[in-house]
Amino acid sequence: MEEQIEQFVIYLQQVKGLSGNTVDSYRRDLCHLEQYLKKVQGITDLRETTPCHLEEYFQMLGREKKASTVSRRMSSVRAFYRYMVKMYLIKEDISERLQIPRQEQDMPEALTVEEVRLLMEQPLGDRPRQQRDRAILELLYATGINVSELIALKISDVNLRLGFLHCKVSGGKRVIPFGNHARSALLEYMDKGRETLLADIRSDILFVNYSGRAMSRQGVWKMVRGYGKKAEIQKEVTPHSLRYAFAVHLIENGADLRSVQEMMGYSDMGAIQKLAAAYRHNAREEYVLAHPRE
Repeated sequence: MEEQIEQFVIYLQQVKGLSGNTVDSYRRDLCHLEQYLKKVQGITDLRETTPCHLEEYFQMLGREKKASTVSRRMSSVRAFYRYMVKMYLIKEDISERLQIPRQEQDMPEALTVEEVRLLMEQPLGDRPRQQRDRAILELLYATGINVSELIALKISDVNLRLGFLHCKVSGGKRVIPFGNHARSALLEYMDKGRETLLADIRSDILFVNYSGRAMSRQGVWKMVRGYGKKAEIQKEVTPHSLRYAFAVHLIENGADLRSVQEMMGYSDMGAIQKLAAAYRHNAREEYVLAHPRE
């Protein structure tokens, strides 16, 4: 299997353009499987592997490793077998039957970077509502603010030139930066869509509906869920999903926990430490394409 693994590694590097750390994690995961198949099952030819062999391997892992580690290795194996079928090296993807183990942590399953990308692509078009919805989705993910904070934002709370917003919390304020995707979406909405939605109404509220009033919590939730279904994302997609993804993706990419805590507006480190314990084992091993939108 060594040759097939190295071919897969080259594919990840040259075709998929993955980083060295990510490629190395794939290689480690697959080499671990290879050693198990050789030593325990006596298998040296990939074509001799059956679904039962893989299931026994992951049952063994489940007794020794955390669910998050088993899940990561399973993702590597499934990607490898999909590649082998694609290259016509084997006829059947025997990894399809594998079930991703449940995480030990009592917390929602985070959206992947790819799922976030699909979600952001859904509000297509140049109509005011679509411009507004794009800006909302991008800002929720870029800043991790919650719905109540989003609908309370005023024009004066956003600094497009420097790329940050002032978010009111318990009478005070916190400053949260945002990247170019959110900035571009906000600029388009504020230059075009917002004035059309307002018509002749004067308002300093950032996100408004067709009546020129601030959007409601229910309206934002319905909008986000609708785009989640349109993107055919199997997980539940809500505004909280984007807030959660914001924190998880920052932690996975090595962000300082205290900074994440401050941006999220948490009064203590408990929730952030719990996220870090669940997701910060090895950022590049957890997500194949782990990089937030910048």
